[in-house]
Amino acid sequence: MHDLDILQANALDALELLIRTPSVNPSLDPENGRGEAAIATAACEWLTSHGVRSWIEEAAPGRPNAAAETGTDEGRTLVLCAHLDTVGTAGMTIPPFDPRVEGPRVYGRGGYDMKGSAAAIMAAMVALADVRAHGNAPLPGRVMAALVADEEYASLGTQDFVRRHRADACVLTEPSEGRLVLAHKGFVWVEIVTRGRAAHGSRWDLGQSAIASMGRIVNALEEFDRTELRRRTHPLLGPASQHCALISGGSGLSTYAEKCVLQIERRTLPGETPEAVLQEITEAIGRTGEKAEIRSLLDRPPLVCDRDSEIAVAVRDSATAVTGSAPEEIGVGYWMDAALFAAAGIPTVNYGPAGAGAHESVEWVDLDSVTSCAQVLIETARRFLHV
Repeated sequence: MHDLDILQANALDALELLIRTPSVNPSLDPENGRGEAAIATAACEWLTSHGVRSWIEEAAPGRPNAAAETGTDEGRTLVLCAHLDTVGTAGMTIPPFDPRVEGPRVYGRGGYDMKGSAAAIMAAMVALADVRAHGNAPLPGRVMAALVADEEYASLGTQDFVRRHRADACVLTEPSEGRLVLAHKGFVWVEIVTRGRAAHGSRWDLGQSAIASMGRIVNALEEFDRTELRRRTHPLLGPASQHCALISGGSGLSTYAEKCVLQIERRTLPGETPEAVLQEITEAIGRTGEKAEIRSLLDRPPLVCDRDSEIAVAVRDSATAVTGSAPEEIGVGYWMDAALFAAAGIPTVNYGPAGAGAHESVEWVDLDSVTSCAQVLIETARRFLHV
């Protein structure tokens, strides 16, 4: 077999193993979610059997990462990252854990998001480790695989990995159809509570509806999104945005609502901070004259990587060499673990395979693009470590 045939065979073997191993995130599906213990073990055993040093790291109880490395401790360290957890399988119209190959497509839950990417990393690690196995000069540095837990919920895996390990650059491999992702948005989740006075529906003279107060706040927040945030733009990401996501309140049709709770999501651009977001929301609510309690639930930073950074150049040049054309350079509106690597001081870009069906009833990844992604990762490691 030629090297490319071996690479594709390894990628398919790893991908089928990963799809066969359920790894639904238990925070998303407590009844059916099994977590990452089985799949992290399976990935480590596969890597070890193919000559790559690998081990388990417990990010949280029952929520391990699979880590691996090849090369030498001298020189730079490059991390290749993918997550092993998936969303649930409710509503799927194909067998979620029985990988099916039809032409270039490999079907199954997580194939696209993002076990195809993990398989590309695993195949790449084997190829990079083979350099030493064949008696040639070792890599002038170290390549690490970070196959992490919990990306679909709270990113416990990546947060643990960057606490444990230093690195000089990272390539995240979320599916990108062979495009080079240099930026993505962040987000802030905010909860707003208004209070009223409970009273019988007939007692207009006593009752005060917390829902009515919240309605005026909703209008103010929608106006702020429409008139202010949509004017803030980033060349790769477009405008900032905000939306009212969840609302609840009231206890009965014949009772004035004593409490109303609104949860909103604010998508942030590079340079915007959670503190500034909360301040702007507070000011928008203040203009309504309504009183409200405001608190942040969760925030994640945006990502931006200089297109002239060494890792961006290495991936761009590698993709050009492998595919014959320079990759399109883009930003995306969704969030990725890439920002956590960047926040830890590790320059990070994203480059991944093609497919469709993330979080959908039918999910598949293109095997040729998985193999091409593995080639790009191999070439990126060689270029980045030899600089």
